[in-house]
Amino acid sequence: RPEWVQQEESEPGIHACEHEADAIERGMLAQYVLGRRVIQVEVEDGGTLDSGVINAVYNAETQLMGLGVIEETPEDISIRCSVDPEDFTLDNLLERLENTGSTMRGEAVKALAHGNPDLAQRALNRERQANKIFVLLLRLIFTAYQNPNLCRAVGLDSSFPLIGYRSVAKNLELTADNAEDIAEIVASADEMPDVESSTIRRIREFTEQIDELTAMAVRSVVERDYDLTIRCRHLFGEISDREQEILNDLEELPNEDLLQIREVLVSLQHTAEYAMRNAEIAANLALNEESEHVQIE
Repeated sequence: RPEWVQQEESEPGIHACEHEADAIERGMLAQYVLGRRVIQVEVEDGGTLDSGVINAVYNAETQLMGLGVIEETPEDISIRCSVDPEDFTLDNLLERLENTGSTMRGEAVKALAHGNPDLAQRALNRERQANKIFVLLLRLIFTAYQNPNLCRAVGLDSSFPLIGYRSVAKNLELTADNAEDIAEIVASADEMPDVESSTIRRIREFTEQIDELTAMAVRSVVERDYDLTIRCRHLFGEISDREQEILNDLEELPNEDLLQIREVLVSLQHTAEYAMRNAEIAANLALNEESEHVQIE
């Protein structure tokens, strides 16, 4: 944690002539995450920006919250981020990211149950919003790290929890990716797997329990509630073998159908494991504060 704060803001310039368009996009993403307010993409030595670079800039703009082009010439483009750390709290963004992933997961599994590619596509369309929230979380975490005075602005009493929040955010982003994987299976399938209704019911029940687990784990983080982390462990213990149980009870299926169902179950199991990682982080944060469970002298 830095002992001092750099007051003067830097304005990075990304040299377009040295990078391909996709590298420009990644460079803008990195500068956004690092908390820059103004980013310039420029060509030196009298050159002009080619269309690929310009498209990359505008594509990055659509992916990042609060970003907008403020000036454009043939030689450079200036982009400004209007996000103010005081507009958001990290706790609220974690809950929004968890809710987005849960919605995607519910739509994807429902699409599987009803053989509805349109519903799967709806889940896929939400992935961009999940990524926006995740990258905004990274920006606020890095900003608060570089300037501890901003910790209260993003809802923290100190910078101590930041490293834990970074891990929680990544785990939630990965759970959204798991939901995207399930939706992709349905959206890209020529035919839905022909499985018994009882199997589909068990998969949906498994999903509901995972929804409860992921939401409870995030609550335990934002509330610093050690008792909730214990409840997470108990729930995870109840469902930790559910993936294998459903696979073992599957009826005879063509290999392709079997692989699709297995991929869905693996994605759900991974989601449960990411939730437990968040519960472990929550336990560490909770036990760093005085409570009925611990006395700190």
